[in-house]
Amino acid sequence: MSCTMDHHVTALHLCFTFMFLTCVVTSTLAIEERKSYIIHMDKSFMPDAFSNHHSWYTSTLSSLSSTDGVVATHLYTYNHVLHGFSAVLSKSQLNEIESMPGHIATYPEAFGQLHTTRTPQFLGLKKKVGLWPAGGFGDDMIIGILDTGIWPESESFKDHGMPPVPERWRGTCEIGTMFNTSNCNRKLIGARSFSKALKQSGRTLANSDYDSPRDYFGHGTHTSSTAAGSHVLGAEYFGYAKGIAIGIAPRARLAMYKVIFSNTTFEAAASDTLAGIDQAIEDGVDLMSLSLGFGFDPFFKNPISLGTFGAVEKGIFVACSAANSGPDAYTIMNGAPWITTVGAGTLDRDYAAIVTLGKGISTIKGKSVYPENLYVSGVPLYYGHGDKNKKNCSQQSLDHTEVSGKIVLCEFTNDSNVDDQRTELNRTGAAGAIIVTNSTQSLESYQFSFPFVAISLSDGEKVKEYFANTPQPTVDIKFQITVLGAKPAPQVADFSSRGPDRRSPWILKPDIFAPGVDVLAAWSPNNPFAQVEEDYLSSDYVLASGTSMSSPHLVGIAALLKSAHRDWSPAAIRSAMMTTADLLDNTNGVIIDMASGKSGTPLDYGAGHVNPNKALDPGLIYDIEVEDYINYLCAINYTRQEIAAITRRTNYNCESANLDLNYPSFIAILNNTYTTKNTFKRVLTNVVDSKAVYRAKIWAPAGMKIYVEPSTLSFEGKDSKAKFSLYVDVDLGSYIMQKSYIGNYGYLSWHEVSGKHIVRSPIVSAYALKKSN
Repeated sequence: MSCTMDHHVTALHLCFTFMFLTCVVTSTLAIEERKSYIIHMDKSFMPDAFSNHHSWYTSTLSSLSSTDGVVATHLYTYNHVLHGFSAVLSKSQLNEIESMPGHIATYPEAFGQLHTTRTPQFLGLKKKVGLWPAGGFGDDMIIGILDTGIWPESESFKDHGMPPVPERWRGTCEIGTMFNTSNCNRKLIGARSFSKALKQSGRTLANSDYDSPRDYFGHGTHTSSTAAGSHVLGAEYFGYAKGIAIGIAPRARLAMYKVIFSNTTFEAAASDTLAGIDQAIEDGVDLMSLSLGFGFDPFFKNPISLGTFGAVEKGIFVACSAANSGPDAYTIMNGAPWITTVGAGTLDRDYAAIVTLGKGISTIKGKSVYPENLYVSGVPLYYGHGDKNKKNCSQQSLDHTEVSGKIVLCEFTNDSNVDDQRTELNRTGAAGAIIVTNSTQSLESYQFSFPFVAISLSDGEKVKEYFANTPQPTVDIKFQITVLGAKPAPQVADFSSRGPDRRSPWILKPDIFAPGVDVLAAWSPNNPFAQVEEDYLSSDYVLASGTSMSSPHLVGIAALLKSAHRDWSPAAIRSAMMTTADLLDNTNGVIIDMASGKSGTPLDYGAGHVNPNKALDPGLIYDIEVEDYINYLCAINYTRQEIAAITRRTNYNCESANLDLNYPSFIAILNNTYTTKNTFKRVLTNVVDSKAVYRAKIWAPAGMKIYVEPSTLSFEGKDSKAKFSLYVDVDLGSYIMQKSYIGNYGYLSWHEVSGKHIVRSPIVSAYALKKSN
């Protein structure tokens, strides 16, 4: 009985316990979820009883109804970024605030995760799989950079955890102005300066530049850290692009060869440049990147093509920037076939400001990289409707009394110039501006010295409509927004130089393109990069654009590939990158040319956008021997003296002269006959440890007939070779004749039978530019 009684008592106790727990859980579920919010308020609605808006906000929060005894929690009062506050609120408390007079907008709390400076992630590089671990993150590779010098104190050049300097290294760290041997370490293993020719020419160095490897400008620091910068937490550009800065080959070593100096401009003497290349070869670099050019001189007069032939001859991979003279054709520089020529593209990160029309009527996102965490709110909108000059905000077009303290809408016209508009707006005391333009992507970060946001033509029409239909139009603008996952990306940058190469049109250039727009990397903090009104702002990391930025990306990837495949030649590394490059953007659409807004062509982007992980395992490669380059020089009718200037050889003959290099791309040069026929002969090498069979697949547009013999290739094992011939017939009657060039193109792809490899090459038809005297 007692046992039964005890049993019942225990059961009853458990029942009450369960009921209590159930009630507690039910009560907990009834409590509203609380979140933090940023509340934007109109300060003019503050009652007279309050001496400042902080007390108004805290009083407002204390007056909110509590839910289960939980009151609203004040976090911050904002005085400059916006008029308002942040607080932890329940949904019902938020509803109360949003119904109060003076409430403008609510911004739910957002949580950011640490990212890299984006390009490694955008390129698909991962710590545990793919090219990064396979290439040892560039371990033991030495990259020589020829540029404006380096800022050795940058966190990007710290050598924490790096092994000793390779014994094969023969370089040194020179002593000079504000530079000594202690500035080098296990990351920056060499630094030299070359300025003798520049000085002798009568171009004295600017007083502020350093007669040493130290970087006065910042350009060389940026390119070096892009290629092989160490891991740096908390990198940012005035609040934009916050994250972890890391180079493409973070374990590779760097050697700086300063050949560019400041005088009236930034210049590099040919003799100094050649000396730098020569010394880099002597010191023992494995790869070189040069983000500079010397115009359109023939190869035997161009110091870069002259010097880098010797580098490639010794197995040194060379990447060079394609130049920034796009989008016109024939603007490519550094087009020698032994150089990997790199164009520039965008990445999937953008920088924005949000424009709110009136009291939340609509919002518009535009581009802005204004270097302050600024929120302007409830500011009157000005638009000079009816006056063409005022609408365009051209110089001396605006009246101070009309626009002072207002947000000015500047309408786009064909002759508008953002820099001139910015100067005019600043002169007249405008609070900020909304500039309508069809080239928002082209605006550089340093141009945002005035608080403006650039918007599209269609969004401009929305703002004009709002202005026309609102008696007292006002706007809010929230700056300092970083957008990840921007689409479409990549796009070919409008400034990126395009092919064909005017001196060597028989080789498709550029070879490939890589990130080169708004790239975050290290900078020289002594050289201000941004400006706010009259104040110049310095930063350890900046956003810079140009093919200068794309070349170090490519050389970093090449360092990873060379580390993973020690036996690959420079041509093999280039082939692996070209034949595996991407042709689609992150919307699975064809890569867009930013300049036209339409699909790009291989004359814009070469073989496509570099894909590092695919390049690790290309299946087949197109290799080139040094003698093949000499035969090419013979075929373009260089004299013996001119060839000797490039090759340093006299004991050769031109019996095997041949324009048809074993290149991973094809370009059919057109003439004025009705049809043109081109034959290309190629040799493919298997780089996989197994037998393989490949079949050709061809995509050809109308007016271009492409066929290949044989259409099936068999490989007996690694390093085995197979030959084929490609025939391209172009029917000019299918085109509207152009005086400059035709960018029609197709593709040849070799597909591995019962395998994963696809080896793709672009085939382009183009006119060669007639040489001028």
